[in-house]
Amino acid sequence: MENKIVIGTRGSQLALWQANWVKSELERLHAGVTCELLVIKTKGDKILDVPLAKVGGKGLFVKEIEEALLDGRIDLAVHSMKDMPADLPEGLKIGAIPERQDPRDALISKNGLTFEALPKGARVGTSSLRRSAQLLAKRPDLQIETLRGNIDTRLKKVTEGDLDAIILAAAGLKRLGLGEHITECLAPELMLPAVGQGALCIESREKDDRIDAALAPLNHLPTRVTVLAERAFLNTLEGSCQIPVGAFAETDGKAITIRGLVAEVDGSRILMEKETGENGQNEALGITVAERLKEAGAAEILARLLENQA
Repeated sequence: MENKIVIGTRGSQLALWQANWVKSELERLHAGVTCELLVIKTKGDKILDVPLAKVGGKGLFVKEIEEALLDGRIDLAVHSMKDMPADLPEGLKIGAIPERQDPRDALISKNGLTFEALPKGARVGTSSLRRSAQLLAKRPDLQIETLRGNIDTRLKKVTEGDLDAIILAAAGLKRLGLGEHITECLAPELMLPAVGQGALCIESREKDDRIDAALAPLNHLPTRVTVLAERAFLNTLEGSCQIPVGAFAETDGKAITIRGLVAEVDGSRILMEKETGENGQNEALGITVAERLKEAGAAEILARLLENQA
């Protein structure tokens, strides 16, 4: 048996942390296995001065890595689940979903001000249409500023006074040991997370028994159940980060509840649906919530947004 596993990853600080975590876990779980990282630069890493929604959305951070997986340069890929498009290329699959970190969005602000305490007209940085729509729905007075770059660059926008606050995923900050920067973790009732936020996606090839066996212990069933419900929701809406869509599912081991959201970019209209059922119905529940949102007006919102971006 070939004991070397080549892991494909982006080169960002967070991506390398995630890939190194998978590397250490695989080497810990399987005696004799050694892993090496292959850093692959994606289109999303090269375009830093334009909002993602204007240059193609989620696939920007995975396409080149998936090509390396398909042509055999790497054995598996480690992604942030929220970067994954709804559809995977033929021949690839989600090989494992480890236990989820904190799924919430985090506010980092000047002077430790909470979301409610931000001054009128505060400048808030985010690159996410989902976040900006929900922020504006609650606080139409806020000024939303486009935020790109690595985590350190984004944090400096607050510490150096360029922005009053920024919104980042809590999971990334906590994984990098930067949790002390968080002013407030925003409850899903205030800010519904992105699909799969806080979870990792370990992508692999179909019919690769060696990698399937290596990855099996990394699968965390409660996380897999909830994330696949969220992805079924996204797939039904044909969503990407080009449109303001959020979903969050929770399970107690038996029942699963999923909430889904579609919004106007300016936050003037927020559509939300919720459904509960058994764990085995997880993907069906995600589809049901998406279909209800479509009937409630989400289909028209999404069609118009996608037409405007074409």
